[in-house]
Amino acid sequence: METVMTYRAHARAVAVLGLPLIGGHVAQFAINMTDTIMLGWYGVDELAAVTLAGSCFFVFFMLGAGFAFAVMPLVAAAAGAGEERQIRRSTRMGLWLSLAYGVLAMPVLWYSEPLLLMLGQKPGVAADASAYLRIAGWGLFPALLVMVLKSYLAALERTQVVLWVTVLAALVNAVVNYALIFGHWGAPELGITGAAIASVLTQLVSLVAVLAYALKALAEHELMRNFHRPDWEMLREVFRLGVPIGLTNLSEISLFTASAMMMGWLGTATLAAHGIAITLSGLTFMVHLGLSNAATIRSGNAYGRRDWPHMARGAKVVIALSLAMSVATIVLFLTAPDPLISLFLGTEDPDKPQILLIGAGLLAAAALFQLMDGMQVVVLGLLRGVQDTGVPMVIAALSYWVVGIPASYLFGFTFGWGGVGVWYGLALGLSCAGFFLLIRFWRQAAHRVPAAAI
Repeated sequence: METVMTYRAHARAVAVLGLPLIGGHVAQFAINMTDTIMLGWYGVDELAAVTLAGSCFFVFFMLGAGFAFAVMPLVAAAAGAGEERQIRRSTRMGLWLSLAYGVLAMPVLWYSEPLLLMLGQKPGVAADASAYLRIAGWGLFPALLVMVLKSYLAALERTQVVLWVTVLAALVNAVVNYALIFGHWGAPELGITGAAIASVLTQLVSLVAVLAYALKALAEHELMRNFHRPDWEMLREVFRLGVPIGLTNLSEISLFTASAMMMGWLGTATLAAHGIAITLSGLTFMVHLGLSNAATIRSGNAYGRRDWPHMARGAKVVIALSLAMSVATIVLFLTAPDPLISLFLGTEDPDKPQILLIGAGLLAAAALFQLMDGMQVVVLGLLRGVQDTGVPMVIAALSYWVVGIPASYLFGFTFGWGGVGVWYGLALGLSCAGFFLLIRFWRQAAHRVPAAAI
């Protein structure tokens, strides 16, 4: 029986489920990284603008993605309990709520320039970032729908298709970016506008592909039949879980967005270096996010079966895997900063020496929070699997807004440590979140699992 799985068996199961999810997240992240790399080749000003715009878009995306993340534990628990009707109901209402959120968020992205100027950004950078968001913002709708459908498929352990759809999207994005940013293959040279168009087209391709698969491979769920009919009971349930998850996402992302704003106060080169360093650390974070999704699915299945020993053993395994990845990342960031940063810069860029100097310091700071950043997202995944989202939201808000953001300002500006000081504040906020979320999970587990079983 699965309740007596060994730790090795748990590790194997997490790997089978998690590796495609990790690959999918890496491929998804490659879409943003492609924008950063190609615009870095195009010009430092464009790189600074897309760093700022990307941070803003990601805030709104991750807030809205709370409904998609809520679908994952609901579908996993329903699958564990053998309740197929609940699978359909939760997925549909996740799609409903995602569409409604997009309608509310789009006007803010459209009129973002005054907001960016109010936050102290340079007029040229704010204008370019706003121009990007006016186009890329339309991609919010398909992006959120894709997230819901990916959560639905992943919770049913259809992780291979999640991977391959995302790889397809990343390839489409790279090709269209190359054509429209630089004007290759007869396309117009559009610079940052071309990157925005490529992002929207990529999200649309992803939506068509993932929806076509879901409707064909899982036709028995009839996701689109009577889609227009509301299911108020399930809508309230998805909303109840999704809003705290979205606000938890917002708490963390706003920490990084606030850091991007602070970096913008320090100058274009500093903001560009921040964009590169945050892209590199974000890429490694995708591994932890994939493990977090696997943790949500497996703990959600165990929750649906009320199999607490299985859940606790699996939690130990996924935390250990996250720690191992963190150690490898720390070694890489501390030993090879210049080659990593140089990937994002043109060979003749006059600002390259300054960006390399600043970026190396930022990667050293990033190495400090790798352990706890991975820890906090994996433990959040475990807590979401058991549908515990309220208290984690409070822990995240206090850690990031009360500790992280003030510490970033204090270290960066009051103490005069500059960009590295801002990143030390990030490390402190993430460490607080990781520590208290881990306590929360094991206290939850202690109420349910006999000590001898874990």
